[in-house]
Amino acid sequence: MSLSIRNQIPGTVLSVAEGAVMAVVKVELAEGQELTAAVTADAVKELGIAPGVRVRALVKSTEVALATGAVSGLSIRNRLQGVVTGIALGGAMAGVKVSVNGAELTSAITADAAAELELAPGSQVVALIKSTEVSLEVS
Repeated sequence: MSLSIRNQIPGTVLSVAEGAVMAVVKVELAEGQELTAAVTADAVKELGIAPGVRVRALVKSTEVALATGAVSGLSIRNRLQGVVTGIALGGAMAGVKVSVNGAELTSAITADAAAELELAPGSQVVALIKSTEVSLEVS
């Protein structure tokens, strides 16, 4: 199956905390960074998601925010350290490519935000992704 979702990050399930309706799944990415996904308990059962299972985390580029410094005081669980590898500027929007442990993330942000953050190849950034915006595919 082909998907339009640009961000497809491989990893291994570390833990699953199930509730009545939702589950919190922690995934280890390359080089030890972790990603948290909030998915339905039904999906966990149907897909066989359990510790040790290889998955791909899927995130739309519009759901990846960027920060240029340390972030605190947020409920956003996923804060991935990365380096900007490229920027495509348009009239209203910018597509920013970020290398995170060898995986490439794409973030779609406004051109104004890219300018205000002074993003350029080599810039250190933190990619911010809400756990509810992460889908999982068993690989």
